[in-house]
Amino acid sequence: MSIALRSLLRNAPSLALVLSACGGSAPPPEPSAPAAIASPEEKCLADAAAAAEPRADAPEQISVSHILVRHKDLKRDQGATRTRGQACLRAQEARDKLLAGEEWAEVSQAYSDGAGATNGDLGTVRRDDLDATFAAVAFSLAPGELSHVVETERGFHVIARTE
Repeated sequence: MSIALRSLLRNAPSLALVLSACGGSAPPPEPSAPAAIASPEEKCLADAAAAAEPRADAPEQISVSHILVRHKDLKRDQGATRTRGQACLRAQEARDKLLAGEEWAEVSQAYSDGAGATNGDLGTVRRDDLDATFAAVAFSLAPGELSHVVETERGFHVIARTE
């Protein structure tokens, strides 16, 4: 178990985020379009748009953190200059760094737009508290699991279910 991932949230020392190539993170769902994907950007966008189903055994509330990457095409871009495709690839790069064992706090500060002092920690939330797409993915994760890149109206996210 990586020390970097064990300290995902310094406020929850007993929590260990276990990620491994053998299934410790949620793989992106299969894209719904059977057409060949020509570039990494197109693959990222297709994966980010894939639907998720909440776990049947998901509790009413979970604790989550996320990395958010904005782009200039959003209704509220808040000054973002990157394209939608660039934002998706940036979120994918952040996810790859987490899977490689880098510290959540460092990756969040380097990649997330507006992570601030909380490093993207949303705390304990209910499905109704979240964007429907974000909630579907977050509630499909097991505790300690990391999502694929997810697109919502706020941008691209990497979601970690922390409890």
